[in-house]
Amino acid sequence: MVSFAVSSDTSFTRLPAAPCLDCRVRGLFLKTSKLKVCASTTYNESSFQPHGLGVTTTARSSLINQSGNHSPKGFLHISDFDKDTIMHILRRAVELKSIIKSGDKNFQPLRGKSMAMIFEKPSMRTRVSFETGFFLLGGHAIYLGPDDIQMGKREETRDIARVLSGYNDLIMARVFAHQDILDLAKYASVPVINGLSDFNHPCQIMADALTIIEHLGGLEGVKVVYIGDGNNIVHSWLLLASVVPFHFVCACPKGFEPDHATVEKARNAGISKIEITNDPAEAVRGANIVYTDVWASMGQKDEAAYRYERFKGFQINEALMKLADPNVLFMHCLPAERGTEVTDGVIEASNSIVFPQAENRMHAQNAIMLYVLGL
Repeated sequence: MVSFAVSSDTSFTRLPAAPCLDCRVRGLFLKTSKLKVCASTTYNESSFQPHGLGVTTTARSSLINQSGNHSPKGFLHISDFDKDTIMHILRRAVELKSIIKSGDKNFQPLRGKSMAMIFEKPSMRTRVSFETGFFLLGGHAIYLGPDDIQMGKREETRDIARVLSGYNDLIMARVFAHQDILDLAKYASVPVINGLSDFNHPCQIMADALTIIEHLGGLEGVKVVYIGDGNNIVHSWLLLASVVPFHFVCACPKGFEPDHATVEKARNAGISKIEITNDPAEAVRGANIVYTDVWASMGQKDEAAYRYERFKGFQINEALMKLADPNVLFMHCLPAERGTEVTDGVIEASNSIVFPQAENRMHAQNAIMLYVLGL
């Protein structure tokens, strides 16, 4: 646990110890006349106000959902929102990117706010983009890795959701099971952002949409061709296609198609043209964007050899790119296994926009965070 030494003038000195989850998140310097933490927690309730709204302990507890029947609007799936809202968030991302690029340090809408970041799956881009973005906007993000938090194992997800809601203004989670994201959102009393699940990856696709808009002037009417595994990236593209009109094609080996219900959801929306094929050469003809991802994602590495055999012929190489539109752009959500799903030549070519795409994770997510917080 985190220990505090109390001096006569009520200032606090933090002493090193092995923190539990509650104490790590709550390890703040609180000015109160009596404070301990962990199992024997006691404090002077008259002078202590919980994180968040500046209300009394009793009033705050009445606001926290104990039954899980209500949750604020977080960001779990792109299709939870209409086209106007998605485009509003993307426009806001452009504005926020401009402010950050200008070097203006006075714009800090997240000053005094904190975000808990749950990582069941490690990720350089997700952690750095969220943590840096939250900091640049004035807030403080707290990293909770696999050793800090084990949803459904060490502690039930519904309990974690309510504990973290008491300490933070926002929760972001990068998890394996999509149900964990749904449970976090169900029981949390603060917005929850899906940083990735095995079903979808909405923040990535919002960054991708932002990148396409920057390079092509818009998304509507663009032909986006994804070649590879019909995974969570594909599901997110399909959910975006159910809201914003564009032409989406997924070319994958037989047996690796995206979830059928998600494909039908996108098609039944009647907004975008949706194609699922097993022929990458035919798929890329006329493509404005060619996109791929690793063939074996985290948690699938034991299948890697089998997958590499099945995915032969689906590599993005120079010959395949020549079949696309002459002004085609290449995208990859990274990390890339160069020489496997994409050649080094393609990822380093002048029409590759993978690194502006990666940077836009932060800017798109900044806009998402401000939106769900009502800022």
